[in-house]
Amino acid sequence: MRSPHFLDRTFAVHDHQADRLPTHPLHSAAPAASQWTQLQEAVAAAPIRFLHGTTTLAFVFQHGIIVAVDSRASMGQYIGSGSVRKIIEINPYLLGTMAGGAADCSFWERYLGMRCRLYELEHKERISVAAASKLLANIVYRYKGMGLSMGTMIAGWDKTGPQLYYVDNDGTRLHGKRFSVGSGSTFAYGVLDQEYQWDMEPAAAAELGRRAVFHATHRDAFSGGYINVYHVRADGWVNLSHDDSGIAKFREYIGYERYVKKTAAITQERPREVEGEVREAQERMAI
Repeated sequence: MRSPHFLDRTFAVHDHQADRLPTHPLHSAAPAASQWTQLQEAVAAAPIRFLHGTTTLAFVFQHGIIVAVDSRASMGQYIGSGSVRKIIEINPYLLGTMAGGAADCSFWERYLGMRCRLYELEHKERISVAAASKLLANIVYRYKGMGLSMGTMIAGWDKTGPQLYYVDNDGTRLHGKRFSVGSGSTFAYGVLDQEYQWDMEPAAAAELGRRAVFHATHRDAFSGGYINVYHVRADGWVNLSHDDSGIAKFREYIGYERYVKKTAAITQERPREVEGEVREAQERMAI
Protein backbone atom coordinates (compact mmCIF):
# COMPACT_ATOMS: atom_id res chain seq x y z
CA MET A 1 0.00 0.00 0.00
CA ARG A 2 1.30 3.44 -0.87
CA SER A 3 2.12 5.85 1.90
CA PRO A 4 -0.27 8.84 2.21
CA HIS A 5 2.16 11.38 0.82
CA PHE A 6 1.93 9.74 -2.63
CA LEU A 7 -1.71 10.83 -2.76
CA ASP A 8 -0.97 14.51 -2.14
CA ARG A 9 -1.22 16.57 -5.36
CA THR A 10 0.55 19.67 -4.04
CA PHE A 11 3.28 19.16 -6.64
CA ALA A 12 0.88 18.70 -9.57
CA VAL A 13 2.64 19.19 -12.89
CA HIS A 14 1.01 20.73 -15.96
CA ASP A 15 2.05 17.80 -18.12
CA HIS A 16 0.66 14.42 -19.16
CA GLN A 17 2.60 12.92 -16.24
CA ALA A 18 1.23 15.39 -13.68
CA ASP A 19 -0.90 13.00 -11.65
CA ARG A 20 1.95 10.53 -11.26
CA LEU A 21 4.42 12.83 -9.54
CA PRO A 22 4.66 12.12 -5.80
CA THR A 23 5.45 14.70 -3.19
CA HIS A 24 7.96 14.25 -0.42
CA PRO A 25 7.18 14.52 3.30
CA LEU A 26 10.03 17.02 3.62
CA HIS A 27 8.08 19.54 1.52
CA SER A 28 4.52 18.72 2.55
CA ALA A 29 3.99 21.71 4.83
CA ALA A 30 4.61 25.39 4.10
CA PRO A 31 6.30 27.48 6.80
CA ALA A 32 4.11 29.51 9.17
CA ALA A 33 3.68 33.25 8.51
CA SER A 34 5.86 34.22 11.48
CA GLN A 35 8.65 31.87 10.39
CA TRP A 36 8.44 33.23 6.84
CA THR A 37 8.81 36.81 8.10
CA GLN A 38 11.77 35.91 10.30
CA LEU A 39 13.52 34.17 7.42
CA GLN A 40 13.01 37.13 5.07
CA GLU A 41 14.32 39.55 7.71
CA ALA A 42 17.38 37.36 8.29
CA VAL A 43 18.14 37.22 4.55
CA ALA A 44 17.72 41.00 4.20
CA ALA A 45 19.97 41.66 7.20
CA ALA A 46 22.80 39.39 6.01
CA PRO A 47 26.07 41.29 6.62
CA ILE A 48 27.76 39.91 3.49
CA ARG A 49 26.26 39.74 0.03
CA PHE A 50 28.41 37.85 -2.42
CA LEU A 51 28.32 38.71 -6.11
CA HIS A 52 27.80 35.75 -8.40
CA GLY A 53 29.20 35.40 -11.91
CA THR A 54 29.03 32.77 -14.64
CA THR A 55 28.07 32.13 -18.25
CA THR A 56 25.80 29.25 -19.21
CA LEU A 57 23.79 28.80 -22.39
CA ALA A 58 21.70 26.23 -24.21
CA PHE A 59 19.79 26.21 -27.48
CA VAL A 60 17.64 23.79 -29.45
CA PHE A 61 18.38 23.00 -33.09
CA GLN A 62 17.38 20.31 -35.58
CA HIS A 63 19.75 17.68 -34.17
CA GLY A 64 19.06 18.20 -30.46
CA ILE A 65 20.32 20.65 -27.85
CA ILE A 66 23.73 22.21 -27.34
CA VAL A 67 24.64 23.12 -23.75
CA ALA A 68 27.79 25.19 -23.17
CA VAL A 69 29.19 26.65 -19.93
CA ASP A 70 32.34 28.16 -18.45
CA SER A 71 34.01 26.80 -15.31
CA ARG A 72 34.87 29.77 -13.09
CA ALA A 73 33.51 30.03 -9.54
CA SER A 74 33.81 33.47 -7.95
CA MET A 75 32.67 35.50 -4.95
CA GLY A 76 32.91 39.12 -5.96
CA GLN A 77 36.48 39.78 -7.07
CA TYR A 78 37.76 36.50 -5.60
CA ILE A 79 38.09 33.51 -7.94
CA GLY A 80 37.44 30.41 -5.90
CA SER A 81 37.97 27.84 -8.64
CA GLY A 82 38.64 27.64 -12.35
CA SER A 83 37.45 24.09 -12.96
CA VAL A 84 33.87 23.84 -11.68
CA ARG A 85 31.57 21.39 -13.49
CA LYS A 86 28.57 23.61 -14.17
CA ILE A 87 26.71 20.98 -16.17
CA ILE A 88 25.07 18.45 -13.85
CA GLU A 89 24.28 15.06 -15.37
CA ILE A 90 20.83 14.38 -13.90
CA ASN A 91 20.38 11.13 -15.82
CA PRO A 92 21.53 9.80 -19.23
CA TYR A 93 18.89 11.94 -20.99
CA LEU A 94 18.69 15.03 -18.75
CA LEU A 95 21.20 17.80 -18.06
CA GLY A 96 21.04 20.75 -15.68
CA THR A 97 23.21 23.88 -15.60
CA MET A 98 24.48 25.89 -12.62
CA ALA A 99 24.23 29.66 -12.27
CA GLY A 100 23.97 31.49 -8.95
CA GLY A 101 24.97 29.74 -5.75
CA ALA A 102 27.03 26.64 -6.53
CA ALA A 103 25.82 24.81 -3.41
CA ASP A 104 22.13 25.54 -4.10
CA CYS A 105 22.30 24.47 -7.74
CA SER A 106 24.34 21.37 -7.06
CA PHE A 107 22.19 20.17 -4.15
CA TRP A 108 18.77 20.69 -5.69
CA GLU A 109 19.68 19.37 -9.13
CA ARG A 110 21.19 16.24 -7.64
CA TYR A 111 18.07 15.91 -5.51
CA LEU A 112 16.06 16.26 -8.72
CA GLY A 113 18.09 13.39 -10.18
CA MET A 114 17.08 11.22 -7.25
CA ARG A 115 13.39 12.12 -7.69
CA CYS A 116 13.57 11.40 -11.43
CA ARG A 117 15.07 7.99 -10.70
CA LEU A 118 12.33 7.20 -8.17
CA TYR A 119 9.73 8.15 -10.77
CA GLU A 120 11.36 5.84 -13.30
CA LEU A 121 11.42 2.94 -10.85
CA GLU A 122 7.77 3.40 -9.92
CA HIS A 123 6.28 4.00 -13.39
CA LYS A 124 8.71 2.00 -15.56
CA GLU A 125 9.36 4.92 -17.90
CA ARG A 126 11.55 8.00 -17.98
CA ILE A 127 10.17 11.24 -16.64
CA SER A 128 9.53 13.92 -19.28
CA VAL A 129 11.63 17.08 -19.39
CA ALA A 130 8.53 19.17 -18.72
CA ALA A 131 7.66 17.15 -15.61
CA ALA A 132 11.25 17.21 -14.30
CA SER A 133 11.51 20.98 -14.71
CA LYS A 134 8.11 21.53 -13.09
CA LEU A 135 9.09 19.32 -10.18
CA LEU A 136 12.23 21.41 -9.61
CA ALA A 137 10.26 24.66 -9.92
CA ASN A 138 7.70 23.50 -7.36
CA ILE A 139 10.39 22.39 -4.93
CA VAL A 140 12.33 25.68 -4.97
CA TYR A 141 9.10 27.72 -4.88
CA ARG A 142 8.59 26.39 -1.35
CA TYR A 143 11.79 28.22 -0.38
CA LYS A 144 11.01 31.49 -2.16
CA GLY A 145 12.40 34.46 -0.25
CA MET A 146 14.63 32.28 1.93
CA GLY A 147 17.92 33.11 0.25
CA LEU A 148 18.27 30.48 -2.47
CA SER A 149 20.27 31.57 -5.52
CA MET A 150 19.56 29.53 -8.63
CA GLY A 151 19.24 30.15 -12.33
CA THR A 152 19.28 26.77 -14.03
CA MET A 153 18.38 25.26 -17.38
CA ILE A 154 16.95 21.76 -17.69
CA ALA A 155 17.70 20.22 -21.09
CA GLY A 156 16.75 16.76 -22.25
CA TRP A 157 15.16 14.49 -24.82
CA ASP A 158 11.88 12.68 -24.21
CA LYS A 159 8.95 11.30 -26.23
CA THR A 160 8.18 14.78 -27.58
CA GLY A 161 11.74 15.42 -28.77
CA PRO A 162 14.36 17.87 -27.46
CA GLN A 163 13.01 20.17 -24.75
CA LEU A 164 14.61 23.09 -22.89
CA TYR A 165 13.36 24.85 -19.75
CA TYR A 166 14.63 27.65 -17.53
CA VAL A 167 13.99 27.43 -13.77
CA ASP A 168 15.09 29.91 -11.09
CA ASN A 169 14.98 30.17 -7.30
CA ASP A 170 11.61 32.00 -7.32
CA GLY A 171 9.94 29.05 -9.01
CA THR A 172 9.84 30.74 -12.41
CA ARG A 173 9.68 28.17 -15.20
CA LEU A 174 9.99 29.07 -18.88
CA HIS A 175 9.96 26.91 -21.98
CA GLY A 176 12.04 28.12 -24.92
CA LYS A 177 14.52 27.45 -27.71
CA ARG A 178 17.44 29.61 -26.52
CA PHE A 179 18.55 30.61 -23.04
CA SER A 180 21.67 32.12 -21.52
CA VAL A 181 22.04 32.64 -17.76
CA GLY A 182 24.67 34.45 -15.72
CA SER A 183 26.65 37.67 -15.63
CA GLY A 184 28.09 36.95 -19.08
CA SER A 185 24.73 36.09 -20.65
CA THR A 186 24.31 39.44 -22.45
CA PHE A 187 27.56 38.87 -24.37
CA ALA A 188 26.63 35.26 -25.13
CA TYR A 189 23.20 36.33 -26.38
CA GLY A 190 24.86 38.76 -28.79
CA VAL A 191 26.75 35.90 -30.49
CA LEU A 192 23.75 33.54 -30.40
CA ASP A 193 21.36 36.07 -31.90
CA GLN A 194 23.82 36.84 -34.68
CA GLU A 195 24.75 33.30 -35.75
CA TYR A 196 22.01 30.92 -34.56
CA GLN A 197 20.19 28.88 -37.22
CA TRP A 198 17.75 26.03 -36.70
CA ASP A 199 19.21 23.83 -39.46
CA MET A 200 22.83 23.89 -38.27
CA GLU A 201 24.91 20.73 -38.31
CA PRO A 202 26.07 19.38 -34.92
CA ALA A 203 29.68 20.50 -35.43
CA ALA A 204 28.62 24.06 -36.34
CA ALA A 205 26.17 24.21 -33.43
CA ALA A 206 28.83 23.06 -30.97
CA GLU A 207 31.25 25.66 -32.33
CA LEU A 208 28.58 28.37 -31.91
CA GLY A 209 28.10 27.44 -28.26
CA ARG A 210 31.85 27.37 -27.73
CA ARG A 211 32.34 30.74 -29.40
CA ALA A 212 29.47 32.39 -27.49
CA VAL A 213 30.87 31.29 -24.13
CA PHE A 214 34.38 32.38 -25.13
CA HIS A 215 33.29 35.92 -26.00
CA ALA A 216 31.42 36.10 -22.70
CA THR A 217 34.53 35.03 -20.77
CA HIS A 218 36.56 37.60 -22.70
CA ARG A 219 34.24 40.49 -21.74
CA ASP A 220 32.94 39.36 -18.33
CA ALA A 221 35.46 39.28 -15.48
CA PHE A 222 33.35 36.81 -13.50
CA SER A 223 33.39 34.17 -16.27
CA GLY A 224 36.38 32.14 -17.41
CA GLY A 225 38.27 28.91 -17.03
CA TYR A 226 37.31 26.09 -19.37
CA ILE A 227 34.52 25.88 -21.93
CA ASN A 228 32.51 22.67 -21.59
CA VAL A 229 30.11 21.69 -24.37
CA TYR A 230 27.48 18.92 -24.31
CA HIS A 231 25.15 17.67 -27.05
CA VAL A 232 21.76 16.23 -26.05
CA ARG A 233 20.62 13.69 -28.64
CA ALA A 234 17.82 11.15 -28.98
CA ASP A 235 20.09 8.44 -27.56
CA GLY A 236 21.27 10.60 -24.63
CA TRP A 237 23.75 13.39 -23.99
CA VAL A 238 27.38 13.40 -25.13
CA ASN A 239 30.26 15.43 -23.68
CA LEU A 240 31.81 17.03 -26.78
CA SER A 241 34.69 19.17 -25.57
CA HIS A 242 36.61 20.68 -22.67
CA ASP A 243 38.66 23.66 -23.94
CA ASP A 244 40.70 26.30 -22.15
CA SER A 245 39.24 29.76 -22.80
CA GLY A 246 42.68 31.39 -22.46
CA ILE A 247 45.26 32.52 -24.98
CA ALA A 248 44.77 29.63 -27.44
CA LYS A 249 41.08 30.45 -27.97
CA PHE A 250 41.90 34.17 -27.95
CA ARG A 251 44.26 33.66 -30.88
CA GLU A 252 41.72 31.50 -32.69
CA TYR A 253 38.67 33.73 -32.27
CA ILE A 254 40.01 37.26 -31.83
CA GLY A 255 42.96 36.91 -34.21
CA TYR A 256 45.67 38.28 -31.92
CA GLU A 257 48.55 37.11 -34.09
CA ARG A 258 46.92 38.54 -37.22
CA TYR A 259 46.65 41.98 -35.62
CA VAL A 260 50.25 41.87 -34.44
CA LYS A 261 51.53 40.98 -37.91
CA LYS A 262 49.36 43.67 -39.52
CA THR A 263 50.67 46.34 -37.14
CA ALA A 264 54.27 45.26 -37.76
CA ALA A 265 53.77 45.37 -41.54
CA ILE A 266 52.33 48.89 -41.41
CA THR A 267 55.24 50.06 -39.26
CA GLN A 268 57.76 48.62 -41.72
CA GLU A 269 56.05 50.20 -44.73
CA ARG A 270 56.21 53.75 -43.41
CA PRO A 271 59.12 53.98 -40.94
CA ARG A 272 59.80 57.65 -41.73
CA GLU A 273 56.19 58.65 -41.03
CA VAL A 274 56.28 56.77 -37.74
CA GLU A 275 59.56 58.45 -36.76
CA GLY A 276 58.07 61.84 -37.60
CA GLU A 277 54.97 61.15 -35.49
CA VAL A 278 57.16 60.11 -32.56
CA ARG A 279 59.30 63.24 -32.91
CA GLU A 280 56.23 65.50 -32.99
CA ALA A 281 54.83 63.81 -29.89
CA GLN A 282 58.11 64.32 -28.04
CA GLU A 283 58.19 68.00 -29.00
CA ARG A 284 54.62 68.51 -27.74
CA MET A 285 55.50 66.86 -24.44
CA ALA A 286 58.57 69.08 -24.11
CA ILE A 287 56.46 72.22 -24.62
